[in-house]
Amino acid sequence: MWLLVASAPLLPAIFMVSRRYRVKVSALCHRTLAWALRLLRGRVCVKSTHAFVFSRCTHGKADSVLQTYDLYADTHPSLCISPHMSEVLDEVVMRVRPPLVLELGMHCGYSSVRLLRLLPPAGRLITVELDPLTAELGEEIVLVSGFKHFQFQVLTSSSAEAIPTLPSLLTDLDKGTCEGFSLVLMDHDPQQFLPDLLSLEREELLRPSGCSIILIDRKQRAGNLTEILDHIGARPDCYCIKSERQGVTEIFYQKGSTGLDR
Repeated sequence: MWLLVASAPLLPAIFMVSRRYRVKVSALCHRTLAWALRLLRGRVCVKSTHAFVFSRCTHGKADSVLQTYDLYADTHPSLCISPHMSEVLDEVVMRVRPPLVLELGMHCGYSSVRLLRLLPPAGRLITVELDPLTAELGEEIVLVSGFKHFQFQVLTSSSAEAIPTLPSLLTDLDKGTCEGFSLVLMDHDPQQFLPDLLSLEREELLRPSGCSIILIDRKQRAGNLTEILDHIGARPDCYCIKSERQGVTEIFYQKGSTGLDR
């Protein structure tokens, strides 16, 4: 009884603290549930897309794989990028002719196939995918398209974990002669765009003589690209925005240059 009496003055404070943390815990639970639902929907989408493409495309033909993806996307929810985004991506790859490409966000493998089919003969793609099932099915689709393992590599991890491992990976691949990526495709979480760009800078993975960075903003929500575009705007010594077209933004990096030089 005496304990109840002694604690009575503290009850309002206890109530306020528990209420505040209950709100935070509830918000955290909602965010976790939303993330889990997105992951589940993404997995279902990837599995159904994979089954459709695998069974209907002509194996060994990249163009047939892409056409089958497009056929599926006409009538089903899909993680493929839109036809407009595909055209912009193709245009950049054909212009840059990158020997080494980094893709952040493999999804169903559609963009990986688009990239690989336009790379020069010795070109190589490194793609990063967080979800193991998505990475596995995406890799199978790339192989079905006719590409070999010496042409691409799938890293199953978050982009934040993968980027610091890339310098040693590139050293092993190119015996220390690699100058970095000439093209980086960011098609993952827009909130990771700036942190990953900063990480690529720190690890010196952007080709000093020039690297095109393509940002895919699928949902095109206001503010999605604010942070990274502010960073680019504050660094005219090495960055400029080359184009902004319906969810696709191309940034150009060149060390020690100015925006007027391009």
